[in-house]
Amino acid sequence: MAEPAATAPTPTTAAELQELVRAQREALPFFAYRDADGALRLQRFSPERDELAVGRSPVADLSIAWDPSVSTLHAELERRAGELAVVDDGLSRNGTYVNGERIHGRRRLRDGDMLRFGSTIVAVHNQTSVARRTTLVAIDQVVSAADLSEQQRKVLIALCRPFRDDPAFESPPTNQQLADQLYLSVAAVKLHLRALFEKFDIPDLPQNKKRLALVRSALQSGIVTDRELSLADRAQEK
Repeated sequence: MAEPAATAPTPTTAAELQELVRAQREALPFFAYRDADGALRLQRFSPERDELAVGRSPVADLSIAWDPSVSTLHAELERRAGELAVVDDGLSRNGTYVNGERIHGRRRLRDGDMLRFGSTIVAVHNQTSVARRTTLVAIDQVVSAADLSEQQRKVLIALCRPFRDDPAFESPPTNQQLADQLYLSVAAVKLHLRALFEKFDIPDLPQNKKRLALVRSALQSGIVTDRELSLADRAQEK
């Protein structure tokens, strides 16, 4: 019987969000997980190899040395022709799980799949597989650029702008900073943000985390583009 699917290790700080977005823009597969200290880690394939060893061993490619329920050599991750797979053909004692289901042998992986090795959750990111399903994504996408008013777009772009290329940036702009930048009142900014939270279906979170979730959704969906952020930067420099 399958377990409940695990929750993705999502960014909780501006720096983590920026690192994740940059990795996604590379359009190469990677795996996201949290280490023993709770820091977000991204594991990529090397140019020379299409396999990653997963295990408690400190020399494993994706080393989960802090988790005693992970075997020394637990499983392998493979990349073939742009597709990913996880292999556990008896290597592990406690098993490998994909979206809550224990696997035996090889299992193909899709973008967004959740792996569990021991008690450690690893999220699969593979933009190659996403590209093959662009029509489905477009149909399922809840928010599009056309759904936003001109002022809502301006607020959204201003909110995302600091995440473009500043690794030292630690928090999203405040209401006052957005108001000053866009020549709006603070009340107007709050109104537009409330509408954006609702349209993007952002859950009720502490304010900074709520804004980070909105930025992540806008950047990962492509509703806010690099070109728009570049134009916003130039406008602010004038």
